[in-house]
Amino acid sequence: MTKSTAVVAITKHGTAIARRLQEQLPDVDVYYPQKFAQGDEVSREITAFSGSVVDYVPTLFSAYSGLVGIFSLGAMVRLVAPLLRDKKTDPAIVVVDDRAEHAISVLSGHLGGANLLTQQVAKALGARPVITTASDVAQTVAVDLLGREYGFEIDNFEMVTEVSAAVVNEERVHIIQEAGELGWWPYAKPLPAYLKVFNSLEAARQQPFDAALVITPRLLTKDETKQFLTRGVLYRPKVIVVGVGCNRGTSAKEIEHVIMHTLNTVQLSMKSVRNVATIDLKADEPGLLELCARHKWPLVTYTAEQLNQVSIPNPSDTVFKHVGAYGVSEPAALLSSDAKDFVVEKVRSGNVTVSICIVSHS
Repeated sequence: MTKSTAVVAITKHGTAIARRLQEQLPDVDVYYPQKFAQGDEVSREITAFSGSVVDYVPTLFSAYSGLVGIFSLGAMVRLVAPLLRDKKTDPAIVVVDDRAEHAISVLSGHLGGANLLTQQVAKALGARPVITTASDVAQTVAVDLLGREYGFEIDNFEMVTEVSAAVVNEERVHIIQEAGELGWWPYAKPLPAYLKVFNSLEAARQQPFDAALVITPRLLTKDETKQFLTRGVLYRPKVIVVGVGCNRGTSAKEIEHVIMHTLNTVQLSMKSVRNVATIDLKADEPGLLELCARHKWPLVTYTAEQLNQVSIPNPSDTVFKHVGAYGVSEPAALLSSDAKDFVVEKVRSGNVTVSICIVSHS
């Protein structure tokens, strides 16, 4: 179980197909019955099992992010039905027929990546991909995948199904993007007329709409929430860079508290933090490392020389005396975000200094 996807066959023809897939796709582990073993399984790291595939599927289902079965769709449905939990956690399930004519996306088409896996399998085998997800068939916005490649995080997942229905039924859907990467439309054709893009909620409210997709790091007001999220999905793009300076030995709890308080003060969501930036002397700071690990924030560091090349509004001789730079949080935030200005120049609380910048994608 070293790869992301398990390929399971149960017939002689299926075994040959599984071996072909292993040759074409580097990130698959292959399983098939011992009676079809060809003698090279150990060298190819293929598992030849004894007994029934029924005994293996539950383990593979939980151990891999993708499962390709080279047997009938009905058999796969019966095998995985008792194992299903949630579309956000279930693995991608794909089936291939015994002649490799069709590759069918069965489960977790979007979030789990089954539609993409189906395309990859079909291409490797020269098979026809069968994908029935409405948004893929219509080549329109996949609400649950919008901006996923850029790290957009859905803040109210409970609205995805209803808003997806609005999209595939071609209702009037406003897409309001206040920040974040702009290349989320995956097709060569223009956006359909029922999808309209705005760069602010104020502009969007000037035209009637039935549903909304809101991409912003801002904490919405009560009125904005009522108007746009009653039937809308809120996405958090990863656009906030937090510059941090702290004294040696500062706890993760204290650093987190200052960051949270600062973001709340300027009405920004912690879910939109892309990374933390600081001086290289803090690359091993336990509290900072603990906090970044907890939130899965990359920690970006710069030398004092790099920080001193940045013009900042609040240089400090005291900071220079201790670390060799005239500032830490301010220049680190500017360097990491490539922003031209601050959302928050510098806030000092206790042992922590925080500066906030927004990454621009205009």
